[in-house]
Amino acid sequence: MGEAMPLHADAEFNAEFDRVAQDYRAQHAQSTGVSEDALDYFASYKIEYVQQLWRERGRSPRTIMDFGAGIGNALAPMHEAFPEAEIIALDVSRASLDLVEAQAIPNVRTLAYDGLKVPLPDASLDCIFIACVFHHIPAEHHVALLAELRRVLRPDGVLVLFEHNPLNPLTRLAVARCEFDRDAVLIGAREMRRRLVAGGFVRAASKFCLFFPPALGLLRPLERFLGWLPLGAQYHLVGS
Repeated sequence: MGEAMPLHADAEFNAEFDRVAQDYRAQHAQSTGVSEDALDYFASYKIEYVQQLWRERGRSPRTIMDFGAGIGNALAPMHEAFPEAEIIALDVSRASLDLVEAQAIPNVRTLAYDGLKVPLPDASLDCIFIACVFHHIPAEHHVALLAELRRVLRPDGVLVLFEHNPLNPLTRLAVARCEFDRDAVLIGAREMRRRLVAGGFVRAASKFCLFFPPALGLLRPLERFLGWLPLGAQYHLVGS
């Protein structure tokens, strides 16, 4: 959730996601065919990956931004993984951010933005986390918005971006069935990587992921051998 739209379009866009905020989890569960509780599996999966990246760097981030945080599905596992970090939940939907605040997750603060300019100083973040946001953003705004994210990221910071894989037929079906994804334009991993580099990220590595649904979660260790295979439900990019 989140969009870089012209300012005159913000009110219409914000209202759309404000309307679905209360029913977001139910609609998402219906479109993917899993329970609402199983949605937490996907959020935890992503955060565990981010945590492993920082373990490999031998340090922890002090400031993290969940870009397009929506109703905050990833925030509780993010706080659990990084209990000392300040976490900024940024979104264009005020109703979604109200639901984030109601959760009262420690060290989390919400931040509304206009879809164009991230209201943070230069080089103020160690980590930016993005979970399936860019398919809602018009392609013509991607590079400029990624450049804006590079601006607020520290030189040694890390951006981790997850997106739906358009090569996976089940992903395409889930998106087609989802009411709030009716505007979605799925982006291939190679093209998303190109846009990330065009936005100023000098290193951008991609891998495919989410090969196994929650019912087959015990097989997750095998995914480290499958990142090259373009059949995962999603892919992730790491940029710096």
